[in-house]
Amino acid sequence: MELRLDNLSLLHLLWAVAGLAGLAVYGFERRQRALRTFASANLLGALVPDACFRRHVARAALVLLALALVVGALIGPRWGVYWEDVQRKGVDLMICLDVSRSMSARDVPPSRLERAKQDIRDLLSVLPGDRVGLVVFAGLPVLKCPLTIDYGFYRMVLDDVEVNAASRGGTNLGDAIRVAASSFDDAIRNHKAIVLVSDGEDQESYPVEAAEKAWEEQGIRVFTIGLGDRSQGSRIPTPDGGYMMHDGQQVWSKMNPECLQQIALAGGGAYVPAGTASIDLDRIYQEKIATIEKREFEAKKVQRFRARFQYFVAAALALLMIETLMGEVRPGVSRS
Repeated sequence: MELRLDNLSLLHLLWAVAGLAGLAVYGFERRQRALRTFASANLLGALVPDACFRRHVARAALVLLALALVVGALIGPRWGVYWEDVQRKGVDLMICLDVSRSMSARDVPPSRLERAKQDIRDLLSVLPGDRVGLVVFAGLPVLKCPLTIDYGFYRMVLDDVEVNAASRGGTNLGDAIRVAASSFDDAIRNHKAIVLVSDGEDQESYPVEAAEKAWEEQGIRVFTIGLGDRSQGSRIPTPDGGYMMHDGQQVWSKMNPECLQQIALAGGGAYVPAGTASIDLDRIYQEKIATIEKREFEAKKVQRFRARFQYFVAAALALLMIETLMGEVRPGVSRS
């Protein structure tokens, strides 16, 4: 049986559950130590029977297990295949994501790249069935995900994207646009768009010419989104905890809006200066891309995996109900 997880990145929340378990163990141990200091062993048994202590431990265990099940629901488990006839009408959208070293700058918290990835995830939640693909680029562009409507798979690919995910350093915006344009799987004009997310730095790859060719020859609109501070810029962190140096000086990366504006103008699209704020790709899609004329795609059978998160939620609720019904002492034992 094949298992799919929609949001594998949320699995790290189990560390929080483990931390709470550790705090619970520490709390129980400290409570017992305090009681042993307060009363003798014989009196302690009368004040706090073993059954009462075990009941406290059981209630804590039920809550912790319920939290673990909630995490299981959040990661979006899917299993069990079924086939669905899908008749779609929409656009083909190729996202080009800059993964050069400058995208690790933190003028957009937590970093330019991580903010871009989160906003792309938000975009997926509003797509009405459009096909979406992913090209990552630095010195060389790489098609990480061809056009697909399997947004769960797309999220998994996106989660694995890191700075320098492309095979060569640098930033070549033009090559990214050309690879994205060639990745559309039909020759039908229009109904297509490229969204380029970058800080705008380029190494003479002729991006304006690439965008103009995509628009005029294939009817592909090119939208650009500028990330980063355009005035002061930001230092580029290195894996060793320092910052990138050149000729003994720290390298500061600034967003280059002029290049991105020219690309969007030549590509029949629009430029969005996100700067150091949230990109709001979902809003940009609704205002600028969703207005592109859509076309009907052929109906086809699509393999789906059944969502199973509800089982985890139901189990967590059942455990919490049991914990609520459990008293702090055994039935029939007086508190007085």
